[in-house]
Amino acid sequence: MIVAIDGPAGGGKSALADLISKRLHFFLLNSGLFYRAVTALAIEKGFLLSDEHDINAISQLARETRFSIVNDILFVNNLDMRQQLHTHEVDKYVAHVSSIADVRYVLNENMRRLVANRDTVCEGRDMTSVVFPEAKLKIFLDASVEIRAKRRFDQEYSRMSLDEIQKSIQNRDEIDKTKAIGALKIVPDAWYIESSDKSLEDVYHMVASRIEEIRE
Repeated sequence: MIVAIDGPAGGGKSALADLISKRLHFFLLNSGLFYRAVTALAIEKGFLLSDEHDINAISQLARETRFSIVNDILFVNNLDMRQQLHTHEVDKYVAHVSSIADVRYVLNENMRRLVANRDTVCEGRDMTSVVFPEAKLKIFLDASVEIRAKRRFDQEYSRMSLDEIQKSIQNRDEIDKTKAIGALKIVPDAWYIESSDKSLEDVYHMVASRIEEIRE
């Protein structure tokens, strides 16, 4: 069974998916980490995404990168890169990397390979629309920009101010909704959850009940 969760930045997708994985024993797949990993590697190699050569180089980099998941931790070329995936530089460039068609194709294939024959909860921007359109349960998890910025600020991933985080999220929203490939959208059969006034536990119990209904 696949549970696919889409939604904007800071909407709570990762936290919800993590709870489902831990409490219901689902395999956890965070698609954003794949794009962040390629972005971090591209920054490390000095690719600036400014011309066709850089785009081709990043696409080749994605093809050469090896992914595995052990104990819900994404390993990139056999390395644990968690400390490198949430920097300000990665935040700045990840939307651009994720807009490259070849990169999306390669990473989507990697994700499908990793979840084969497993009960899986996955989250991202196009899990319900592109990567796993056959998912048994499709969720679009949303919240106001202000609430999402506060959640990100409380996570303390970076030294950005609350106002800077809110502006960053607004910019990311615009890119996610308008990009030609993998745009963030609500598919017709998705369950829309507005979580601004709901706790993580509230949302989890709603979703866990629906999963139980589907499994019966």
